Amino acid sequence: MTSAKSGANLQTTATSIRMGEIAVGRDEESIHTLLGSCIGLALYDRRNRVGGLAHIVLPESRGNDGSPGKFADTAIPELIRLIKQTAGTPGKLSAKLVGGACMFQTSSASNIGERNLESIERLLKTARIPIVASHCGGDRGRRMTLVAGSGRVRIEVVGHELIEI
Repeated sequence: MTSAKSGANLQTTATSIRMGEIAVGRDEESIHTLLGSCIGLALYDRRNRVGGLAHIVLPESRGNDGSPGKFADTAIPELIRLIKQTAGTPGKLSAKLVGGACMFQTSSASNIGERNLESIERLLKTARIPIVASHCGGDRGRRMTLVAGSGRVRIEVVGHELIEI
């Protein structure tokens, strides 16, 4: 989706990703997703104005094939690879995390959001990528939008004011 910025000749692009998907953008491009127990992982390189978003569904792949964005242990290396391919510098990355809600109190998967968060935090620490902000937990879904080049993240939760991290 392309839309013109008001008062400018510049074009901005908005990309929507679903569960298990990854997207990377530059400058003022935005990437958005809807999250429940899944985690939206935004990695960005502010200096090179490159960022990406992964919609991570499960903490680990355990040898399962599938979309690399679906699992924390495959999504993080893939997101780093795609950012590097788009002129980002892996050593300059910072992270922001959103999601990980406990959506179903009676379900056996009720702590999947917490497990996703723990796995991602551990993997980012190993990769030496600092987490500079997060908005995780609770019992409500969120809409997350990353402005790729700046790393700005907007979070919308029904019944709450817009949050920016």
